[in-house]
Amino acid sequence: MKFRRSERLIDMTNYLLDHPRQLVPLTFFADRYSSAKSSISEDLAIVKETFEQRGIGTLQTVPGAAGGVKFFVNVGNEEARPFVEELCELIAKPDRLLPGGYLYLTDILGDPSIVQKAGRIIATAYANAKIDVVMTVATKGIPLAYAVASQLNTPVVIVRRDSKVTEGPTVSINYVSGSAKRIQTMVLAKRSLAQGSRVLIVDDFMKAGGTVMGMISLLEEFNATVEGIAVLVEAEETEERLVDDYISLVQLMDVDVKEKTIRVQEGNYFKRRAEE
Repeated sequence: MKFRRSERLIDMTNYLLDHPRQLVPLTFFADRYSSAKSSISEDLAIVKETFEQRGIGTLQTVPGAAGGVKFFVNVGNEEARPFVEELCELIAKPDRLLPGGYLYLTDILGDPSIVQKAGRIIATAYANAKIDVVMTVATKGIPLAYAVASQLNTPVVIVRRDSKVTEGPTVSINYVSGSAKRIQTMVLAKRSLAQGSRVLIVDDFMKAGGTVMGMISLLEEFNATVEGIAVLVEAEETEERLVDDYISLVQLMDVDVKEKTIRVQEGNYFKRRAEE
């Protein structure tokens, strides 16, 4: 079957978006569309230009006989900042307040369009990093972790509070919850993480960072390295903050239960990106 150029461009774009950070040989596309490599190269140049103009990502060419192209997500600030501003407005709504000063975020983390956009933005910060897995804890942050992992083309590893018989042998540690100052347990199946893995930790909310520090300690049992830490929302600055090197999309500045007000601002994402 002979593809028209418009059909090739659409199918090629869809394939690249579905296979981020994966090396795709030119011969793969040439065979797929029964086209010459020169035509494929011209098509890829069009896709690359469109991706970069629209703030979708970029294509990296790998030369040589075993070379090809790789797609990397790259959300520009002109797209990311309006999204973060809208996210701040959503989180600042007074009806999110729950007893005890907690915030209701389940609707946000359950909205595929929001989670996917947040995942693309976070993945942009780590698109060129060497990451083998995305790790999160078994809470509301799981959808965000999967959204990030889908853009980095990596599996997701989920840390649990207790072991599951279906996961086989596990490694467990005790850690101190930064906010509650309680001793808690964290469990990870031995088969879920290879020794020496490079890990990106993703979570929905961080206050003092006790949970993140627990995951870091757990990773030491696997001789794994932490390549980055990313959270959707971080609490206001606190002297008890246990984690320094991380990125956040939103910062929760203040919660006044009596006045029913929530003050938020953009997190450190843009500042950290500018420092790179």
